[in-house]
Formats: sequence, structure tokens, C-alpha cells
Amino acid sequence: MTTPSLQDGIDKAGSPVDLLWKPGAEPWTPEVVEREFVGWRQEQAAWHDGVALLNLSHHMYDMWIEGPDATRVLADHGVNNFEKFAVGQAKQYVPVTRHGHIVTDGILAREGENAYLLSGIPAAQHWVQYHAEKGGYDVSCITDPSSAFRPGGKDPKLFRYQIQGPRVLDLVESVFGGPLPETKFFHSTPVTLDGRAFRALRHGMAGQAGYEFIGPWEHAAHVHEAFLKAGEPLGLVQVGALAYTTPSVESGWIPSPVPGIYSDPELLDYRRYLPLFGIEGQRPLNGSHFSPDIEDYYVSPYELGYGKMIHFGHDFLGRDALLKARDEELRKKVTLVFDADDVRRVVGDGRDPGFVLSYARHRVETGHGDGDGELVGVTMQIASIDPVGTVLAQALIAPSHAAPGTKVSVAWGEHPGGGTDPDADLGFPRIRATVQPSPFDQHARTQYRRNA
Repeated sequence: MTTPSLQDGIDKAGSPVDLLWKPGAEPWTPEVVEREFVGWRQEQAAWHDGVALLNLSHHMYDMWIEGPDATRVLADHGVNNFEKFAVGQAKQYVPVTRHGHIVTDGILAREGENAYLLSGIPAAQHWVQYHAEKGGYDVSCITDPSSAFRPGGKDPKLFRYQIQGPRVLDLVESVFGGPLPETKFFHSTPVTLDGRAFRALRHGMAGQAGYEFIGPWEHAAHVHEAFLKAGEPLGLVQVGALAYTTPSVESGWIPSPVPGIYSDPELLDYRRYLPLFGIEGQRPLNGSHFSPDIEDYYVSPYELGYGKMIHFGHDFLGRDALLKARDEELRKKVTLVFDADDVRRVVGDGRDPGFVLSYARHRVETGHGDGDGELVGVTMQIASIDPVGTVLAQALIAPSHAAPGTKVSVAWGEHPGGGTDPDADLGFPRIRATVQPSPFDQHARTQYRRNA
């Protein structure tokens, strides 16, 4: 039996939007990890005020790219600067289509002169592997899917434990018997614990200091237990799947933008290459903002704040489109701070709504929430941030309304999709919001990459 492709799914549904539009879709949270350990509020507080331990081992899709052409295939299909990419360094890899739309981003670690590890949401891995095969590059691509898709219930190849918060250095010194070597942001250093070798990636989330420890799965339990034991007197808190999804709203990273792959006739073979039951065919679209044209959901890396990563000193797919786009007036990435009273009224039916998480594309409008506003943007991720005391959203909005302090409103509801006018007045309640910078966290906004 032939496995259906993404293009098969589009043809059967009638259009890419008809395939992907799923009103009321449940938001994604990491698989395998407990939803909460001590409660999402305490878990969020831990990386702000103490020290938090997060398990990233199960939801990351890994692909090792090795061979004489490893750098060339990645550089040909990504905007990044590969002239300044040291072994042991990691970068946010940004592949784009020929029209300059992002496929999605991923974390790319250089493990050797001709060896890389690309991790994250698998759309970037699919893109690189397809072009590696189609282009005849001398590379091998070896994959390890996330635990939800790994056949036979096997263990991951790697463990990934992230520690975050003001007391991280205290925890590190307790576990390793002293401080780790000084390491630049997004660079790694080799470490050993009781004879077990792995590496520490200097990392951070929601503006807090941190490391990501990565190594062979056979050492996972021992390393995890060592962190828990050393962290107990420091008040270490394990972070569950709910709270794990929220720091991106503070740190300004927009997860899983719609890949710009669904409409280009030249990508027909690529859509036939992709399985229907993969990220590109199953990640749902929903919210109060609906368009029947999938291209209305595409995004530019400039809109996501990746302009500084684009290196025009090399030729790559999409270069000409990005050169043109840098002079265009594009949407700006901002943080929306929701009015707490409106959140209780609209989301909580007059009460504290508890944990709120949504990746819905909700309408961002001018006005004061009376329903008569003009469309100026769209939300990309929404989450409760207890230390802030309300709900925040990452959004892309028109430059005319992107200045901090600008008052907007968010239409809260689910458009039914095809068959209903995209601009129909469906009586959605509005939540007042105030525009603030992205990243919202000041440290994340000003300090993250100072020593990169």
C-alpha cells in the first residue's frame, strides 16, 4: 500500500488551507514528559527565580548530516553564514524557499569539519534531506524521529536536559564539582560526570541563564538523577509539558511558522516526497483569522526577526527574493500584553482561566475591542505567563501599529473555515491588548547574544 503524500492530501481536500484548517485544534505540547510536576505556575516561576530542569529528549527530531558536501548542501539552502561556524558551535538554521519564505528554523550544531546535527521541528530536516538527495550531494542523512513517531517504542539516541534560572551556576558547580569552562552563547564545551562524557551547550530561554546538556541515551538516567539530587537543596523544579511550551512567548521565538511550500508549482515533487502524516500535513491552522489563500500564512525571516542571520556573502536558494524583501515594508514581530480583566471575561467566563495556550492565528485589530477595528496583524502563539500576571502573545503586525504602547484588540474565536466569508462578522469577543517589544523579556532582548 502506497503511503499518501502531502500532495495527495491537498488534492483530496481541495486546497492546502482546506487540508490544514481545523477549528478548535488542541495545541501541541511535548510528548512523553508529564504535563505538570508541581503545577505550571510554580514551574514557570522556577526559571525566573530559582532553577528549573526541562527534559527535551523526546520531542526533538534529529538528523545527522555528514560527508564532503555537508557544509555545501546546508549553505546552498540556508541563509546562515558558514564562513564563521566553528566546530562545537550551534546556530539557528534558517532555510527559505526560492520566494524567500521560511520553511521553518532548526538548531544546527557543527560536530566536525563535515558533520552537523540538525534538531527541532522536522520541516527543516525534510527540506535539507530532499535537496541533498535531489541535488546529488555527497552526504548521508541519518534521522532519529521524536518519540511520538519513533518505531517500536525505542529510546532516543540522545538525551537533552536543559537547566535554566538564576541558580543555574550553583547547580552546575554542585553537579560537576566546580564551574564549567567559560563558554560563549550557543557554543558547547565537553564535560564528564562520573566517567560519562557528553557536552554542555550554553543556552538560555525567557531571558534566563542556562545550559543544555546533550549526550548518549545510555547516560540519560544517571545524568538526570545527578541533577535532581544536586538540585534538591537549591529548590530545583522539574518543568512539565505545559509550562515548557511558554518561554518562547517571552523570548520572542515563534515556533513552527507555516512552511512556504504549499503553492509553488516547482515544489510539486517536494510535496509528493513528503508524507501526508508528517508535520507539513498535520500541523493545524485555526483561529479567528481565516484566509482561503495559504500564501497569506507564509512568513519572511525578516518578520521573525532573523534579518541579522541572513548572510548575502554566499549564494543560496531564495537569496534574490530576500535581497528584494529587505527594502519592503513587512510586518513586525511584537509581544501583545493582554488586558487581564478581558482575559478573565472572555477566556475564563468571568474567572481566572488557568493555563492558556494557543497557536491559533487570531485577528489583531485596531480599536478598543468593540468589533469595528481594522485588521492589522495576526497572533502566532499565546500563553499564560504567571510571573507577568496575564496572557502574552507573539504576533506579526503592520509597522504602523508596532510601536510599544500601541493599543489593539484580539478577536477571540474560531472561524469555521471554507464556506464562510473570511471577513464575516461572527460576533467574536475582543480582548484589549498593548503592544510591547519582542522579546518581551528585557534580558532576552538585550543580552542574549552579546558574547556569541
